[in-house]
Amino acid sequence: MFAAAIWSTYALAGFYGVALAASAMMATTAMQLAIDAFGPISDNAGGIAEMSELPKEVRQRTDILDSVGNTTAATGKGFAIASAALTSLALFAAYVTFTGIDGINIFKAPVLAMLFVGGMIPVVFSALAMNSVGKAAMDMVYEVRRQFKEIPGIMEGTGKPEYGKCVEISTKAALREMMLPGVMTIGFPIAIVLLGKLVYGDNNQLIAEMLGGYMAGVTVSGVLWAVFQNNAGGAWDNAKKSFEAGVEINGEMTYKGSDAHKAAVTGDTVGDPFKDTSGPSMNILIKLTCLIGLVIAPILGSGAASEKEAGCGTKCEMKHEGKCDPSTCKDKENCHSAQSGHCKGDKKECHSEASCHGKEMKCDMSKCSKMTKDECAKMCDEKGCSAEEKAMCMSHYDENGIRRGEGKGGECKKDCCKKH
Repeated sequence: MFAAAIWSTYALAGFYGVALAASAMMATTAMQLAIDAFGPISDNAGGIAEMSELPKEVRQRTDILDSVGNTTAATGKGFAIASAALTSLALFAAYVTFTGIDGINIFKAPVLAMLFVGGMIPVVFSALAMNSVGKAAMDMVYEVRRQFKEIPGIMEGTGKPEYGKCVEISTKAALREMMLPGVMTIGFPIAIVLLGKLVYGDNNQLIAEMLGGYMAGVTVSGVLWAVFQNNAGGAWDNAKKSFEAGVEINGEMTYKGSDAHKAAVTGDTVGDPFKDTSGPSMNILIKLTCLIGLVIAPILGSGAASEKEAGCGTKCEMKHEGKCDPSTCKDKENCHSAQSGHCKGDKKECHSEASCHGKEMKCDMSKCSKMTKDECAKMCDEKGCSAEEKAMCMSHYDENGIRRGEGKGGECKKDCCKKH
């Protein structure tokens, strides 16, 4: 479905269509919030009913509602991760624009390596998130045992538990344990760029492709991992509730306290952090990774155009219909190609129909290279060149009327040409 949505929206309206589809999916935010709130409300209601010692049928009804809440929450989280995938693609398009690369070539070993690293990050991130949940849960178990041991009358209702201690453990663990995943999310893109600079120097195009490969790996792996965790977590939780209500397996009823129920409880200890912690966090991981890449993109884009030889060695930031636009060149002294004359690296072609020093010219410098000074002057007069343009043409000849250069192919060695 993700692939079909991306492909169809791009086919209909390009990246604008993809961004529009992402905006439309995020427009359902109010519905997603309502769906996500349904499950926790039902779950809390069941806990209150059990602590208040209400009749068992009340707890059974809240469990059924909680099961429905798990299913609706998985659906809502699916919308969230789908919008994250479409949004990341729009951010990726902006990244390609800023860096100036045409695409990501996975046949290059560094790019392919970063693609695999990016695919690994969501798995590591999920492992760290789930591990942090386990640590915080054990700390809370120890604290509850301590209170039962040191505060008499808790079960009888005469002693007051220290609720704040448990809240403090949960809050501190949430902040402390998320530091490493957060640093990893922000630090890896920066580390990839630094590593690329260290190994490949000023080859910004390759470094941009490496970072783009990493972003692509995080996006694809993160989307699949998020869908799996959200659905699997809800399924484990519902399986436990089914055994508590009683479920028939191979013609035999299985209830709470059975081996199957105990196994389902063990599975639920994995399912809860799956659907409530690591699964939803993939949404943040994908978007944050693409945003960081987009922030770094202008740094890499400063040298990407020079790598592509857009205008006979010129450093142009933009192109016009695939050809160099002299009006956007930083180094106009070295820019000899124009919108109508695509330079392919040939020194003579650099002067065809075009411009020198970022100015439009009527003279054809490629023809002048085969003419004498008088013939070139005559062509300038016939084409109606201005005095400035004619002077520029004449400057390519010495006082004896011989074209400047070493005599081989009539190559010009003036400042505006010698760097080509």
